[in-house]
Amino acid sequence: MIRILLADDHALVRRGVRLILEQQPDLQVVAEAADGAEAVALLRETEVDLVVLDIAMPVLTGLQAAREINRRRDPPRILMLSMYDNEQYFFEALKLGASGYVLKSVVDEDLVEACRAAMRGEAFAYPGAMGALVRDYLDRLARGERLPPAVLTPREDEVLKLIAEGRSSKEIARLLSISLKTVESHRANILARLGMSDRTQLTRYAIRAGLIEP
Repeated sequence: MIRILLADDHALVRRGVRLILEQQPDLQVVAEAADGAEAVALLRETEVDLVVLDIAMPVLTGLQAAREINRRRDPPRILMLSMYDNEQYFFEALKLGASGYVLKSVVDEDLVEACRAAMRGEAFAYPGAMGALVRDYLDRLARGERLPPAVLTPREDEVLKLIAEGRSSKEIARLLSISLKTVESHRANILARLGMSDRTQLTRYAIRAGLIEP
């Protein structure tokens, strides 16, 4: 069971999101907060696996709350909810350690998968976010930044490419004719060697390294 803290300053929004989440047998909302400060305070007394934060809240915004939460010794995973298809918010959320960014306009379609992806240690980005990642790549190229050197083995490059394309570990195992355990070992080695923590960072690296097309 994934224990969730839900923070949004609109009670009707919290009610609707809670209904979406609790229709799933593996998701349970164990606490609710009406602002970012309340969410941070609740974590001192409530054990949760995942915090879902609205971007725009009084007292502390979702981004400010995420910063505070990630200062904890063993922080829960974080997802951001937003009305805004906003690149600045998206990149700031990633920088603060959020595992995903879900638009409220499609929350009924995306939130459940985003929760599960976060708990698998994967990133979830709304469809338009890939365009933002590509533009980030082009901006870096325009500034004259070099592509990263080859630091992975050829097999790790293959695994990284498939991860960046959104393939699951089972799909990668099947496509490369290797065991699921071997895929997970490669994934761990790639993350450790590159100093990265999620699929979004790996995708950005794969684009810059020329493993996938921007």
